[in-house]
Amino acid sequence: MLWMLCLPNTSLFLLLLPCFPAQNGGGNEQSTDVISAWEGDSINITCPMNGSRNQVGMYLKTIRQNLKVVNFPKKEPPKINPEFANRTEYSEEGENYRITLHRLQQSDSAIYQCSEIAVINGRHAKIYGKTTIVVVKGVAIPPLNKAEFSGALEQSPPYANPEQGQSVSITCVLRSSPKDEEFYLLRTNLQPARVLSVSHLNESKVSPAFGNRLEYSREGNRIVITLHDLQEKDSDNYICAEQVEGSPLLSGNGTMVLVKGEQACEKSFWDLYALLTVVALLFCALVCCTLRRVDMKKYFQKKKPNVVYEDMSFNSRRSTLVRSNTYSRGE
Repeated sequence: MLWMLCLPNTSLFLLLLPCFPAQNGGGNEQSTDVISAWEGDSINITCPMNGSRNQVGMYLKTIRQNLKVVNFPKKEPPKINPEFANRTEYSEEGENYRITLHRLQQSDSAIYQCSEIAVINGRHAKIYGKTTIVVVKGVAIPPLNKAEFSGALEQSPPYANPEQGQSVSITCVLRSSPKDEEFYLLRTNLQPARVLSVSHLNESKVSPAFGNRLEYSREGNRIVITLHDLQEKDSDNYICAEQVEGSPLLSGNGTMVLVKGEQACEKSFWDLYALLTVVALLFCALVCCTLRRVDMKKYFQKKKPNVVYEDMSFNSRRSTLVRSNTYSRGE
């Protein structure tokens, strides 16, 4: 299939979109941005500013590693973590802080969160806000030893092309035990969303979009997720992701699912058939109009041959008259 040939597995950008509940501190659940990039690229993370008088400062941190990237004290200049010092910039844009990370590394794959510190009832409280999931993909060169490539999970198949109503099974091999990790299956690119999440307590949540159409089973570190009754709207890139305490976000290479749209093909066929019919009718009408304007009798009557002849009777009569005059003169 042409789309499979034009879609190398290593060119699939990872986009992750899990939902994280608000933590203790008075904050509400905020929106989540998704960013996928290659090593060496640059990305922008936006943090909304809160103009509250009770605010003491803001900061951007990674959730699992609990590493502050940039700190924005209200009455002091911003401070950048030394690990990001030479490749981080920041600026104010309206009501947002814009943080730019340059020369990305695979170790930068993480879940970043914008947080603020405010004074509530005379005490400092942390308010957790917007999260941004960043996945950095390395150069697509397979290592000699798979154990060295610790940033990727084993995932198969790389692509699937089912028809509507059929099922697809995605297999993911995790790197850690169930007690130490949280597992996600996420769809990316077209409609980024969390499809399945399984916590370290074995509590699972399924996206309402799939409801009763998803099943999964686990044996050791191997998870098999089956998506049933697929529809054309389910076409997307599906990625296994694993969040381990104190480690960058681990992710698979993705499974590109392209559901065949029978209705679209049938509609295109009938549209083409109607177009050809209209063209044929117009052509016939043009021919008929042309024939009506032309006297077809001229083309069907036999043409008389062009014959050049001399009226011999006239010459005979003329000769006779001349001879009679000659004899009359002789007399």
